[in-house]
Amino acid sequence: MPAADLWTFTLEDAGTCTLTTRGIRFRKRDCVGPWMAGQAGIQVHIRFTPHHDHRIEVYHAATGRYLGPADLADQATEEQVSAVRPARPARARRLKKDLKASQRERYAAATQAGPPRRLGALTGAQADTELARSADTSLPQLALPDVIPPAAPPADWRTPPSLAALTTPACPAPRPPGRDSASAVPDGPAGRAVPSTTDEDGDAS
Repeated sequence: MPAADLWTFTLEDAGTCTLTTRGIRFRKRDCVGPWMAGQAGIQVHIRFTPHHDHRIEVYHAATGRYLGPADLADQATEEQVSAVRPARPARARRLKKDLKASQRERYAAATQAGPPRRLGALTGAQADTELARSADTSLPQLALPDVIPPAAPPADWRTPPSLAALTTPACPAPRPPGRDSASAVPDGPAGRAVPSTTDEDGDAS
């Protein structure tokens, strides 16, 4: 088998995207190639070799025709890469040291039975710094659940005022299927709607 054909079996699929004037956006980085001139707006299919993310291979999304390679734009120089490589292990060692220190708990010596007393004093500035650092990585706080208030429930539901104030009155929620407000009385026992009945004479009860 030719080496060029065998090489195609090492490529992994990365999906399709639109070719723009800045090239192709791949893993939050731009990749460009000389063949991209005048090709902006077309849909392309991306394939790449694992662990070799400096270059991607681009195919036409509709026809599957090979368009050409795209190299990483604004690639770092050899001097920059040489400076980054030793900095990564140093940062990893600092993170491991901080993690080990955060997991270490020291307690005061005791000669009588009693609850343990932790050691390790903190200043107010240190406490504020750690709390601010943990708040930046707190997923519940980053979720921002109050950005889009929930829709208001139907009018025949008995909603506590404290919860009704948190809803959006302008966007009422759709009525559940099978519930007819004209044939329900919202003042039944336990706040449940009581469907109306009709006798033989046609009088509602």
